[in-house]
Amino acid sequence: MTDLNQKVGGGQTLGDIIKKAEILIEALPYIESLSGQTVVIKYGGNAMINEELKTSVMQDVVLLKFIGLNPVVVHGGGPDINKALSQYNVKSEFVNGLRVTDKFTMQIAQMVLTGKTNKEIVSNINAAGGMAVGFCGLDGKLIECQKHMESVEGQDVDIGYVGEITKINTRVLELMLKDHQYIPVIAPIGVGEDGESYNINADTVAGEIAAALKAEKLILLTDIDGVKNTETDQLLHVLTEPEVHKLIDDGIITGGMIPKVLGCLDAIHKGVNRTHIINGCIPHCLLLEIFTNKGIGTMIMKEKKRYFKNENI
Repeated sequence: MTDLNQKVGGGQTLGDIIKKAEILIEALPYIESLSGQTVVIKYGGNAMINEELKTSVMQDVVLLKFIGLNPVVVHGGGPDINKALSQYNVKSEFVNGLRVTDKFTMQIAQMVLTGKTNKEIVSNINAAGGMAVGFCGLDGKLIECQKHMESVEGQDVDIGYVGEITKINTRVLELMLKDHQYIPVIAPIGVGEDGESYNINADTVAGEIAAALKAEKLILLTDIDGVKNTETDQLLHVLTEPEVHKLIDDGIITGGMIPKVLGCLDAIHKGVNRTHIINGCIPHCLLLEIFTNKGIGTMIMKEKKRYFKNENI
């Protein structure tokens, strides 16, 4: 009988190598099911700050492209904006989680998101072996929007140059994806009818782009593991739409998780098949969520529908 503990090089045993092969076999039916499909990834949180996590996410994105998927990256950049504003002694203000954005703040946000954050992500993807191209909503009128008025205690409050998406013009992205070579990286800046730039929540942009592209998946990278039962602290790996509503009604899903799960449901209503909320602080989080049977986060679906017979959902 073969000794699985025998050394085969690099300090690894034959058993170690076999386990790696088993991981690849587990991924195979997902690769077959998702080949040619579009996956929109909202990239944010600590995964944008920690250098090791940056590398891990970029490697995942490039691998997705090489094995036949079409990843589209939508990024935030709040910490970079805060840092830039602090250099001008401008204090950041928020209303219901949205940045109050006057003319000067909008100029700084656009400069940072499109000139710094976006180009760094493009450079990191290219360094990992991919071919990324950076965009913001002004390019080809990719993201058209109108001024957003935020509701506070039933009253509309003007929070400045904050946009509400009215249309996604996907032509430029479809050209990139059709080539099966380039990876679009999108900054969450929209353009209004007046030609002005507007800051838009990156989660919202990712959801709308996923819907417009009829993406198979929308994946939100966060700093938490996913949706948990607040009573038991148990991670909920798969949820259907009725289950999400019940968990909200029962007070199990609360606080800042509510808008995230409702955003996922909105994307599903607009044609996205599966949405995921995962912890971007876990190395290779995208591969672990997409290509393993259990995953590492929470997958939200309209109803449970398997990719293949033995999929564990």
